[in-house]
Amino acid sequence: MLTGFSFSMYAQNTFSGHIHDVSSGEPLYGATIYIPDLKMGTITDSVGYYHLTNLPSGKLLIQVSFIGYANLIKTIEIFGHPVFDFKLEPSVTELKEIIVTGISAASDASKDPIAHSFVSNEVLKQNSFTNVVDAIAKRPGISQITSGPAISKPVIRGLGYNRVVTLNNGQPQEGQQWGDEHGIEIDASAVDRVEIIKGPGSLMYGSDAMAGVINFLPPKPVPQGVISGHFSGNYQSNNNHLGVSFFNAGNLNGNSWQFNISKKLAGNYRNQYDGKVYNSGFNEFDFSGYAGMNRKWGFSHLHFSRFSQNTGIVEGERDSAGNFLKLEIRNGNIEEVPVTETDLKGYDIGYPKQKIEHLAFSLNNNFIFKSSNLTFHIGYQQNIRKEFEDPLETYPGLFFDLKTMDYNLKYFFPAISGWDIATGISGKYQENKNKGTEFLIPEYNLVDLGGFVVAKKSFDQISLSGGIRYDIRRLNAMALFLDAKGMPVDNEAEAETIKFTTFESNPGSFSGSAGTTWQVSDRTLLKLNVSKGYRAPNIAELGSNGIHEGTFRYEIGNHDLKSETSMQIDAGTTYSGDHTSFEISIFRNAITNYIFIKKLQGSSGGDSIPDPSDPIPAYRFIQTKAWLYGGEAVLDIHPHPLHWLHFENSISLVYSRQDNEADSTKYLPLTPAPVFRSELRGNFDNKDHTIQNVFVKLGVTYTFSQKRAFTAFDTESPTNSYGLFEAGVGVDFVSKKGKILFNLVFLVDNLFDKAYQSHLSRLKYAPENPATGRRGIFDMGRNISFKINIPYSIK
Repeated sequence: MLTGFSFSMYAQNTFSGHIHDVSSGEPLYGATIYIPDLKMGTITDSVGYYHLTNLPSGKLLIQVSFIGYANLIKTIEIFGHPVFDFKLEPSVTELKEIIVTGISAASDASKDPIAHSFVSNEVLKQNSFTNVVDAIAKRPGISQITSGPAISKPVIRGLGYNRVVTLNNGQPQEGQQWGDEHGIEIDASAVDRVEIIKGPGSLMYGSDAMAGVINFLPPKPVPQGVISGHFSGNYQSNNNHLGVSFFNAGNLNGNSWQFNISKKLAGNYRNQYDGKVYNSGFNEFDFSGYAGMNRKWGFSHLHFSRFSQNTGIVEGERDSAGNFLKLEIRNGNIEEVPVTETDLKGYDIGYPKQKIEHLAFSLNNNFIFKSSNLTFHIGYQQNIRKEFEDPLETYPGLFFDLKTMDYNLKYFFPAISGWDIATGISGKYQENKNKGTEFLIPEYNLVDLGGFVVAKKSFDQISLSGGIRYDIRRLNAMALFLDAKGMPVDNEAEAETIKFTTFESNPGSFSGSAGTTWQVSDRTLLKLNVSKGYRAPNIAELGSNGIHEGTFRYEIGNHDLKSETSMQIDAGTTYSGDHTSFEISIFRNAITNYIFIKKLQGSSGGDSIPDPSDPIPAYRFIQTKAWLYGGEAVLDIHPHPLHWLHFENSISLVYSRQDNEADSTKYLPLTPAPVFRSELRGNFDNKDHTIQNVFVKLGVTYTFSQKRAFTAFDTESPTNSYGLFEAGVGVDFVSKKGKILFNLVFLVDNLFDKAYQSHLSRLKYAPENPATGRRGIFDMGRNISFKINIPYSIK
């Protein structure tokens, strides 16, 4: 937080000092001091000394951190060459964090009344996951909608799809996020940490942030004069997942860079009931990074990323013996034949399949003036998604080419009577072209524009924050006429079929947030926030008309849909003691014009089948008045004198309902089941030994049954409860000079190979297995994961 923004653009300031253990006074070698709003930091040397140069005058929010110690967050004033010495307290739990997502400037998260969650680099290293959303899905209040190991969509407190804004280092990710089988195009190996905003309290992103914001962040810039990085590898036994990555970062004379490149291969996953699930494999090749400069006037960084993935689409058709079926060319025709053992092994991808390419660039700038500052972001993305249905198809059936330009501009005023005030605008221009031979959504172009004002102020024990925003959207969808062969023609007179009609959607709405944090004592905080959210209908909800591969649905849009609006109340408390810490957060969310998809009933009482040649049932988007309420609770016990022992527990609850509906339509679809998680973990420092930073853990996740399903017309079915155990161990191997040579982590998920179906798995609704009578496909069985990380550094 650049509190007050009293800067001198031409100052040549430095600050330095030492960082010690508060009790022993020992210097902390390798402690980090970081200034998030300047994207600048350094580490201490062997005597605990640090030194930062080329700084503006003014007040800066800094974070001082070291493994095994509580983070120190402090606002300091820089003018000239001040010296600041810091003392850190050993801690077995960490509640203090700096948040940079969804607010005007970096802030002490403890003073922010909006509900949030963090996933640290340490947590990512100590867990196994198959994609970037799977990496965060165990956090309280977070779930995932899955269509196999490669495809996951985030859900925050029961809301997903276009209600969650996903950021890649602050840039909104635009990649057909309306689709069930459309994952998040972010390389998990390039993510260092994750910040999550729960609810519509953020005013930075406009429509689509109704459920919250998830920001996947890269590593922080390395200190001046350092070139460093790491090699990483990962093997997972269940689907023979192989992943390798290389990372390099440097900072020379204020010119910094990062680069990450990775490759992943995964075969078909397996479980007890289905064996190996045909066509669930994927492969991926990604690279990302940035190049930029830090100067006394601020910084300018150019970020880039490329995500390339090929993945099978699981359909789940089987023969009478329960064998999965595949599409094969025989005598020039496509036939369904049983898969062989060879088909189930290896890394080949069958049909249907999809190929995704996502390219992104963004320029991020922070300009510091005499008594204020200005940030400016402009970005470009292209998302190309191709779906191939059978081996005879040399050209993709569905082929989306989505191009997006996004921008935001924020101006931070000088402090006015202690109030930090910022104003800005943000928006995007987007167009989507259909280049395939099949069509699910119409071509369209879209313009979003929003303006906002936010303010905050801290008193002795009370912090206040709030703001208001207004957004407008202009969406124009194009007509599509098809001839008798299903090919596009120029006008209606030549058409056999009108696939899409021209329509416009021009919504607009206010959103806002107001909240307070009360520091009751040094250990206890109380928080309250009220926020109003807004979401415009997306193109699929408005204009779909076709079979949506991988979802087992023929989807029909609704031009008459109105914008969703929500009113959410959040309340919470946190306590951090010497041996116990806990956090409780509750919410109540009322949504007007909630949009969801409902199965249609035919005239004879059965399913409505729009295309008799392909008997897939029809679904249509409708609206209702919806309520969601629930919360999360986290309890961390670290008993005295066993400070190395952690006993972490959490529970997440989300309940949903519609107004004035019968039992079968009373609840909202895709509402996550209640989840309880417990983990017993030991952390052992083992200082001055070759083996250091050892952790050993044993955990269980119990997912309760979800009987509150939208069962009307077989849209959704209840899900049984299940419990999954996990275990892990990790260790650093250290040289005699104290340098980490490499890190090893060994993990086992689903330890007892439990067969289960998540309520949010789309494969749950795959066709019935004729041999067993079980409907759908089950989730991944036991998975043994081995991870290695080899760091290097040049100074």
